Amino acid sequence: MSHSLIDSAGHVRAGIRAATAGLVGRDQLAELIVLSAVAQEHLLVIGPPGTAKSAVVRRVAQAMGGRYFEYLLGRFTEPSELFGPVDLKKLREGTVETDVTGMLPEAEVAFLDEVFLGSTAILNTLLGVLNERRFRRGHTQIHCPLRVCVGAANALPDDEALSAFADRFLLHLFIEPVPDHQLEAMLAGGWQSDRSVVEPQAGMSHLDVLSQAVPTVDLGLARPELAQAIRQLRQAGIQLSDRRIVKAQRLIAAASVLAGRRQATRADLWPLLYVLPTRESQNSARDVLRDLLAQAHHPNLLSAVEQATLQPLSRATRLIEAAQSCLATIHGDRAARAESLLREIDANFSAETMPDGLGPLRDQLAALIVVRT
Repeated sequence: MSHSLIDSAGHVRAGIRAATAGLVGRDQLAELIVLSAVAQEHLLVIGPPGTAKSAVVRRVAQAMGGRYFEYLLGRFTEPSELFGPVDLKKLREGTVETDVTGMLPEAEVAFLDEVFLGSTAILNTLLGVLNERRFRRGHTQIHCPLRVCVGAANALPDDEALSAFADRFLLHLFIEPVPDHQLEAMLAGGWQSDRSVVEPQAGMSHLDVLSQAVPTVDLGLARPELAQAIRQLRQAGIQLSDRRIVKAQRLIAAASVLAGRRQATRADLWPLLYVLPTRESQNSARDVLRDLLAQAHHPNLLSAVEQATLQPLSRATRLIEAAQSCLATIHGDRAARAESLLREIDANFSAETMPDGLGPLRDQLAALIVVRT
């Protein structure tokens, strides 16, 4: 089946909406999972327990229709718990092979919680799966269909060897608990999502169409801007390895195809911020690259752009879509979502600074709450 970029990007956006329904404040994570999958790179999520990391990854996999594998690693986790046990029938025949049925080597989307607690044997095998999409163990050597692996931890490791492993995750996302002004929406959405099932919206074929288009993207316009951004970061004392700089181009190209384009522009450079490995370097880069990031926008990755840039334009775009979605829904939590959105809109914009497209929607949200009361 043949799909156009715009058609596939639209289906993926529908999948993101389905995956994040009821999960307040987690659109950014879902969008970065998709961006990583299209770029064929991996995402490391750093944040406290109980922030819906696994729920988002699981729901994105369900929305995309991909085979999913999830595991919580510990100090005593055995490699067989991730990669599968030795095939006893083959062992009796004198061959050491691994039965990978239903395990990580067969997954298309994977989530590994507390990923840095894995043993040396696990992490070494993981490197082959992540970097080369190959699983090697004994006589077993297979290609892995993995599109994206999401690793999670409470903090970045101090150990040098583990830091090198963390560097294999090209994107780093730092998340926090839902803020106070979104608590009502989180409670209502969580109550609804606990009883809902995510139906497949996109299908892995759409992700594959976008992934296959990444190498064909023209980076001619974006590459000089990217080089200048790296110079600015270096002048500010923010360093990136050559490998991460080169790989950042895949994210920029992936952002372009997710917007339905085969030519990257200045507006697609925002993923560079997520390539920076620490929270401090990301925060500093927002100030250093403020002028560049002011040009960022994306029709399908609204929250990821907003959080990368912290610019009013990207925030307004995301709020407009959220307001339209809230007004169009008929679910029982609509009033709570409307109230939460009103708080967020009023916290970011005054009557004088209210964007034209957002003002009328704000009035409709306010009317919805009045009707409820």
